[in-house]
Amino acid sequence: MEKVKVTIMNKQRAIKIPTGIRMLIRRACTAVLAEEGFLEPAEVDVSFVDDKQIKELNAEFRNIDASTDVLSFPLGEDGVYDENPATKAKLLGDVIISVEHAVRQAEEYGHSFQREMAFLTVHSMLHLLGYDHVGSQKDSEIMREKEESVLIKMGLSREVTFTE
Repeated sequence: MEKVKVTIMNKQRAIKIPTGIRMLIRRACTAVLAEEGFLEPAEVDVSFVDDKQIKELNAEFRNIDASTDVLSFPLGEDGVYDENPATKAKLLGDVIISVEHAVRQAEEYGHSFQREMAFLTVHSMLHLLGYDHVGSQKDSEIMREKEESVLIKMGLSREVTFTE
C-alpha cells in the first residue's frame, strides 16, 4: 500500500488526549485502507472536538440539533476522489470525533478509550470510502463486520478490550 498521510488536529480542551492516541488513529486509517485494498496514496484529516463543537457541525450539515460521536465528510463519490496536485494523493475527506462522546461511550460499552477512538475512526473511514449503514439492515451488517474485522487485525477485538 502507498503512503497514507493522516493530519490530526486537537480542537478541544475538555479531555486530555492520552499518549499514543494519534498513532492509533493513523494505524486505524491505514488498516481500513489495507482491508479495503485501497492501494493509492491518500490523505485524511482527523479533528478532535468537544460535544458543543460537534453539535454545531451536526446541526449545520445534517440538520440534527444534537451532539454525536463522529461525523464523516467524504470528498469522493463512487471511488472517485480529488487529488492533491503536489503529491497525487487521493483526498478522502474529514473525520470529526467528539472526544467527550468517546469517553462516555467507552465507559457505557465497557471497553477502553483507545478501542472507542479506533472504532470511531474505522467507522468514519468506511464512510469516507462510500459505506453507509443508514437505510438498510444489510448495509449496516456489512459495515459492522468490516469494522470488527479491522479492529481484530489491529489487536482491538471486543474480547481483548472489554473491561472485566
